Amino acid sequence: MQKVIQTHAKAADIFCRDESRVDWHSKALWVLREKRDRAASSLPEWESLRALGSQIKLHTLRELPSYLEAFEAKCLSQGVQVHWAKDGAEHNRIVHDILSRHGVKKLVKSKSMLTEECHLNPFLEGKGIEVIDTDLGERIIQLNHQPPSHIVVPAIHMKKEEVGDLFHEKLGTPKGESDPTRLTRAARAHLREQFLSADAAMTGVNMAVASEGAVIVCTNEGNADMGANLPKLQLHSMGIDKIVPDLDSAAVLLRMLARNATGQPITTYSSLYRTPKPGGEMHVIIVDNGRSDMMRDKLLGEALKCIRCGGCLNTCPVYRRSGGYSYGHTIPGPIGIAVGADEDSTHSSPWACTLCGSCSFVCPTKVPLDKIIFHRRRLYAERKSLPYGKSGYMPLVGRFMASPLLLDSGMAAARVALKILPHSLLKPMSGAWGKYRELPAAPGSSFEGWVKKNRPELLVKSKGEK
Repeated sequence: MQKVIQTHAKAADIFCRDESRVDWHSKALWVLREKRDRAASSLPEWESLRALGSQIKLHTLRELPSYLEAFEAKCLSQGVQVHWAKDGAEHNRIVHDILSRHGVKKLVKSKSMLTEECHLNPFLEGKGIEVIDTDLGERIIQLNHQPPSHIVVPAIHMKKEEVGDLFHEKLGTPKGESDPTRLTRAARAHLREQFLSADAAMTGVNMAVASEGAVIVCTNEGNADMGANLPKLQLHSMGIDKIVPDLDSAAVLLRMLARNATGQPITTYSSLYRTPKPGGEMHVIIVDNGRSDMMRDKLLGEALKCIRCGGCLNTCPVYRRSGGYSYGHTIPGPIGIAVGADEDSTHSSPWACTLCGSCSFVCPTKVPLDKIIFHRRRLYAERKSLPYGKSGYMPLVGRFMASPLLLDSGMAAARVALKILPHSLLKPMSGAWGKYRELPAAPGSSFEGWVKKNRPELLVKSKGEK
């Protein structure tokens, strides 16, 4: 990931300059949100599944050491080699040691946000090992020298015409070709050669089943299976939060994962690996990389319930209209703020949120994302590290909003200004937020004024309750 040197607002400004792309990006993601809603509503027990999924993940996190130890013991009994990494650097060294012992020159890798988090690709490439990402979206952005902009659809920011130009340059497809089917066929032929010539394969892990000593890998393209079943050497990287107690627990989460991500009943391929191939080796690398530290804070620890469906990104009004690269984290959007805000050198991403709660509403394991993001803001305030001037003006805003007289007077002045002044004069005052938005029409009165006129009985009731 490129070093972050911009606030979210400044980085988003780059994306928002192309308004047609912003509209297209937002619409494409909202289509996924609509598919999610239809899939969820098709299951009468959907809310019960969400509650059960949340309980499973909370229980597992509370008992994490015992489940991780049980998983390791079961793996070892089945001939699987287990490695522990405290951070990304140690993870990368372990992977390189395994590959170098086997003389690996080419590694095929299926989608893994953990390896993105650890910056594995550039590390291995610096050691002379060729890394081929085999998920179609991941391969597109790898050829384009970019990180993922979304955790499920990593090339969602690119239009088909841009992919066509890229494939013409890198894969030799006809110039001007932009038909998704033909481009996919070209990518399939290209990747088939990589699978057949690879020395080793690596996958991420969607879930690790403690009772079975098995890892579950979910794809829609079968690329993880192609990789894991062709070379003799297979590696699987997982965060400590991926563990689940048993297959029944995994089944609950699998029923929600694809539905919440893309509206599918289940991913096309949901594969379980628990033994090495005859004459081969299977390695599982278990990574902490700050997860234990998060669990010291009860609320932040709930972010580890996430099963990486991407539903929160698809529904987030800020992510949809600012793009994944505006966040400065390996993982963008609401879940990226929840798990990666401390990576943000500008300290700005917790404020890249309206606190609308839509992300929490769609989360399949009930991660309270809006509460976590608000908590992140409070932690910055307590550390006295508020970003870009907030430490100066936010206390003033707090006093302003705490005073009924000042607030009512200020809002009355704003309503008058919206009615009589040109918006071209007012928009610069709204800062980065208002640059790409139309200002609202001025309401006729304040909400309190409307209630006094139309529902005065509510005020009487409210005073009586006090």
